[in-house]
Amino acid sequence: MSILQAIILAIIEGLTEYLPVSSTGHMIIASSFFGIAHDDFTKLFTIVIQLGAILAVVALYFKRFFQSLDFYFKLLVAFIPAVVLGLLLSDYIDTLLESPLTVAISLVIGGVILLKVDDWFKGSEETEITYLTALKIGFFQCIAMIPGVSRSGASIVGGMSQKLSRTTAAEFSFFLAVPTMFGATAKKCYDYYKHGFVLSSEQINMLIIGNVVAFVVALLAINTFIGYLSKHGFKIFGYYRIIAGLALLAIHYFIQPLTII
Repeated sequence: MSILQAIILAIIEGLTEYLPVSSTGHMIIASSFFGIAHDDFTKLFTIVIQLGAILAVVALYFKRFFQSLDFYFKLLVAFIPAVVLGLLLSDYIDTLLESPLTVAISLVIGGVILLKVDDWFKGSEETEITYLTALKIGFFQCIAMIPGVSRSGASIVGGMSQKLSRTTAAEFSFFLAVPTMFGATAKKCYDYYKHGFVLSSEQINMLIIGNVVAFVVALLAINTFIGYLSKHGFKIFGYYRIIAGLALLAIHYFIQPLTII
């Protein structure tokens, strides 16, 4: 991986982590295009730079993270399903992370859902999140273990299915990203350490640069997304996902076969 490739992947992470378009899916596509998708450091890099995106949420919603213990307990309840399923399906998830075709199919299916979700949950204006609601959102988030589904998209739709407003569901999805992505990063780093993977000074510099870029870009993306979502809904993201997914499928069937698990 070159510095330029690292910066491009970090920009993609910052732009897409909190949009319902799948940051993991986009990074799989980009790293496959660069020919580095199967490289161990690339897999580590795409997970670790999520820390930069995490800090963007903490910076923007700093005061909200100190509102009450109840807030943390609800995040913990929503986080538990990802911990359990993540540990049980870790190896299978790692295999899926090398499959651009899985991403393409998920993009199309998710896009169709986003075209309909505003109509399905029209009039949802609840702003209070109960423990049961938090748990259900946590299970919805687990669907995003399939590359291309979108963690933010799945958890936002999960929130709206519980009658939460679009803004409330989106903000809770942002907060839930903090323990989820921190846990995923910590586990991935431990796995690589356990297998004797040693980072070079150049790779450490790439990780630092990647996190800084992801942080700055995510700051801009979050503010823009919340404003757009509250006024216009999800349809533009649905159309984007369908177009991107169909383009990938066309590449697979007419130009270059993609890997599917």
